[in-house]
Amino acid sequence: MSTPTVRHFLVDTDLTQAEQAEVLDLAAAMKSDRYGYRPYAGPQTVAVFFDKTSTRTRVSFAAGITELGGSPLVINAGESQLGHKESISDSARVLSRMVSTIVWRTYAQAGLEEMAAQSDVPVVNALSDDYHPCQLLADLLTIREHKGALAGLSMAYLGDAANNMANSYLLAGVTAGMDVRIAGPEGYLPDEAVVTAARARAAETGGSVTITTDAAQALSGADVVATDTWVSMGQEDEKAQRVELFGAYRVDEAAMAHAADDAIVLHCLPAYREYEIAAEVIDGPQSVVWDEAENRLHAQKALMAWLMAASGQAEVAGIGDGARR
Repeated sequence: MSTPTVRHFLVDTDLTQAEQAEVLDLAAAMKSDRYGYRPYAGPQTVAVFFDKTSTRTRVSFAAGITELGGSPLVINAGESQLGHKESISDSARVLSRMVSTIVWRTYAQAGLEEMAAQSDVPVVNALSDDYHPCQLLADLLTIREHKGALAGLSMAYLGDAANNMANSYLLAGVTAGMDVRIAGPEGYLPDEAVVTAARARAAETGGSVTITTDAAQALSGADVVATDTWVSMGQEDEKAQRVELFGAYRVDEAAMAHAADDAIVLHCLPAYREYEIAAEVIDGPQSVVWDEAENRLHAQKALMAWLMAASGQAEVAGIGDGARR
């Protein structure tokens, strides 16, 4: 039998629709049996690099790796030679001989791609400037819990539509067969290459893509409403301009009136009440934000276990040869 190809998770479309569903199924099982899966027993070590500050990503990965029987080695910016005193490629070759998985929260997507190209163990994108795929697994798990099957649901994302969250909502949402609608002002819409990739995936899954500057159009009858901060890390000097620019895309009660009566609300956090989202919405009955935050833990545990199994580096119940390619 040939050796399985090492599987990485750098962008949402690294999983097919069937594989994404398999990861979400495993996440639900792990949530029900939180300490029952031990693919990192040993304990094996997982290197977790943080070039950017973090709360939910840091805690969920560190706790999740421990619960999977492993040991998280958290390395903050400036604490290693990765990418400055040593090339990413050389670091990947060294790390592959010492750890079982590499998790990296960083800036450039190209760095993750270089790491994965030289790594003999799974590499996970814990956030880059272009994508936030682990967050979307948590979001999809949350939607499934509250809405059932994902295919055919409509999901509207409002606000800064040129950021990593909008890109991942597009790609992960259509992978699940959803109708994904992205709304933001001119000049702050997704890159055309991402839209093209999303439409290509949607053609395979039955999903659909809408890109618009009209918030009401995106929200009309939506089953899921999502937003994100208008001022991401490094954009603090643009705050006043951005608050004025994105005001028409605030998720407040007036906006929610356009969505389905039983629509649920997502926000990846941290949230800034009365900017991108109103307090009465994020703290109201339609908000599932706290379930979403918790589900980072379960979704990432499932992802890491799935990648280990699909790469032939662990045995995980329910993950078979079909995931190995």
